[in-house]
Amino acid sequence: MKISILCTDVNHPISPSLSRWAELNRFVHEVEVVSCSNMLVGGDILFLISCNEPICKELRALFRVTLVIHASDLPLGRGWSPHIWQVLEKKRLIKVTLLEAADIVDSGSIWTQIDLILEEHETLLEINAKLFEVEISLMDFAILHLEVVQPQPQDGRTPTYYRKRTAADSRIDPQLSIADQFDLLRVADPERFPAFFELHGHRYLIHIHKDKTYADK
Repeated sequence: MKISILCTDVNHPISPSLSRWAELNRFVHEVEVVSCSNMLVGGDILFLISCNEPICKELRALFRVTLVIHASDLPLGRGWSPHIWQVLEKKRLIKVTLLEAADIVDSGSIWTQIDLILEEHETLLEINAKLFEVEISLMDFAILHLEVVQPQPQDGRTPTYYRKRTAADSRIDPQLSIADQFDLLRVADPERFPAFFELHGHRYLIHIHKDKTYADK
């Protein structure tokens, strides 16, 4: 089976997981990981993972199926960074959906879903690790069930959409408590969108990580 993975951000934290998955599966499949759609030539499965590039119908037609993984209970939560927005909404169970790519973003038929269970203490690194494990499981599911899966259209609920997050979304209010803003602190990307606050005419960045020595006590 010929499998292509398109991840347009080479610095995305899932990139190492995709590379490991590709290496493991190259024993039985022809697998490539690319960062631009003009590198695609066709095959059996195209996975769009953290792909910010629109993929037209003509390009999708080069593959038997083009699949997207999206961390929400579609049609609710279409759009950008759904797992981050849901953590900020205090959700602890997030449905991660394997679906077919379509012209309208995140609107394709659903293959299957896996529940991502979160607690109240994970940092972004830990949240991503759990999410990426689920995403890899969904990719494995797609390969195993390619011939037998029966995709189901999304149900009749009115779709909702998350907007793209920006650096401003990581702003901390210095007048509020840490506890009140802990979810925002723990999902702020320390590399791309670090948490920050402004006080006395200056801007301060906040990076948090767990003290492993404390956890071991």
